[in-house]
Amino acid sequence: MVVASCGYPQRVSHGRETRMASDQVKRKLAAILAADIAGFSRLMGVDEAGTLVRLKEYRRELIDPKNKQYRGRVVKTTGDGILIEFPSVVDAVCCSIEVQEGMRERNADVPPEKRIEFRIGINLGDVIVEGRDLYGEGVNIAARLEGLAEPGGICISQTVLNHARGKFAFEVEDLGQQALKNIVQPIHVYRVLLNSSRGRTVTGSSESPLALPDKPSIAVLPFQNMSCDPEQEYLADGITEDIITALTRFRWLFVIARNSSFAYKHKSLDAKQIAQQLGVEYLIEGSVRKSGQRIRISAQLVEATSGKHVWAERYDLELTEVFAIQDEVAERVAGAIEPELLKTEGAHAAARHAGNITAWDLVRRGTWHFHQVTRENHLKARELFRQACKLDPELPEAHLWIGRVSAGVVAYGWSDKPVADLQEGTEAALQAVQLDERNSYTHYALAIVSVYADRFEQSIGAARKAIEISPSFALGHLVLGMALLFSGHASEAIAPLEYGLRLSPYDPQNFVWFNILALARLFSGRAEAGLEAAARAQQVRPNWWTSLEVLVCCYAALEKWDEARRCARQMASVTKQPGDVLAPFKAHNPTWTEQMESALRRASA
Repeated sequence: MVVASCGYPQRVSHGRETRMASDQVKRKLAAILAADIAGFSRLMGVDEAGTLVRLKEYRRELIDPKNKQYRGRVVKTTGDGILIEFPSVVDAVCCSIEVQEGMRERNADVPPEKRIEFRIGINLGDVIVEGRDLYGEGVNIAARLEGLAEPGGICISQTVLNHARGKFAFEVEDLGQQALKNIVQPIHVYRVLLNSSRGRTVTGSSESPLALPDKPSIAVLPFQNMSCDPEQEYLADGITEDIITALTRFRWLFVIARNSSFAYKHKSLDAKQIAQQLGVEYLIEGSVRKSGQRIRISAQLVEATSGKHVWAERYDLELTEVFAIQDEVAERVAGAIEPELLKTEGAHAAARHAGNITAWDLVRRGTWHFHQVTRENHLKARELFRQACKLDPELPEAHLWIGRVSAGVVAYGWSDKPVADLQEGTEAALQAVQLDERNSYTHYALAIVSVYADRFEQSIGAARKAIEISPSFALGHLVLGMALLFSGHASEAIAPLEYGLRLSPYDPQNFVWFNILALARLFSGRAEAGLEAAARAQQVRPNWWTSLEVLVCCYAALEKWDEARRCARQMASVTKQPGDVLAPFKAHNPTWTEQMESALRRASA
């Protein structure tokens, strides 16, 4: 637990005013870090003496020196927990990152069941000071954030991010609004990405820059929400997604997928760095400000290598007019990049169905919840999409998102009635296709829900239609690879999966696609390449059960049984997700499934 002191000076007079000031509760603004040891009781039960010896060693060699280096003051310790006060939020975050990365290095050769792993939460808030102790909601929030952190992880509040962002290089994953126990208002929470959990999103990646495609390439970075109301974040995200969707209609453009673009949200990187990591020539940046029923959208196109601004535009309009903006921006971008190509292709912005503004707002709110990827948020998103369908039955986006979210709740094991959910999702996706057959996302929705409804031919056909409409549509290529693998065509699945991952190299959900690519390579006789993809999946999400399962199978195919057994032991220490994204694959490919099960049995013996 870390606290950065930012106390306000108090005005104290003589006489009665002095006595009144002394009777008041002393408060200050402080940055709080709360930390505890995950599974401490279990560790003590297994090896009490050894655990205490190692803990003292870690404190002496790592924690105490880092605490001193960053000027931390230990407020109190409580068994396996600690609360510390630092002179700044930046010191608190820097110290916690270096401690966690130091612990990961020390735990590398320690069996999972014996590892000492800290969970850390950091908050900046108002606290009550009593002697050397600190109390109040500012401390309580830090403690609740610590409870949200995974073993070896760090969770921070929005206020911490706001104060630390731009001061030094670190990256976060947006966990959205979280309801914390005994805290009245939900808190916006972020997970700090450490070296071992960043995967391909590391700013200082040692990998060589991605090669530029053979056609103009572009990424749309998340537009900033400039409104005073943080609840309008979904609006900025929605505008960004709409521009990406509109750009994918230009067949001669290479457009980075939505989730990889959003991996750069709240990142302090320059245009050249981002472009090198994504392998693109151009970036679109922008902002959205909403006031009442008026909205201002600012956008600019940047040539990444030179940092030159190709064009910039500002739009002031009524909220009901927002549907036309993404297409106008897309057309301006395409024309600015290559006017002659625009002429020869005869590209025109597709007319969009304006629909009901309330329904559109519900869809945008729903997509925000959908991308948080938790059971609660997926179910909330589905209800919002259903409401949108009732308000505007002619809005294709409302129907297609019901298809997408239905596949998600089933794949992740969050459905109480999977057959009914898949039926609803399939019908909604088919309705979306009828309403807007030139929208690649409607066909993707049908493709992804059809995979989990065991309708592989329908899925393959819909995926190919999505790609035909938008060749740069990453999800179209990825779901095609999934459907081909699940239907038993491993070799054919590799190319679309690899191309989809090139279009979307930093999607936080890539642990799913890398695992599917690993299996496609493995069952095509390319076990070494399969292992490379499986390792990439684990980089994105280290303790996901399926990633470890696929790693075991790849190691087993290469006769690397020590590594396979290590992964099997790690599988035993993590909680298996309620669902199985590979369920259709296992159900329809008994020979490959038996090979996987045999490898798991031998590695676990």
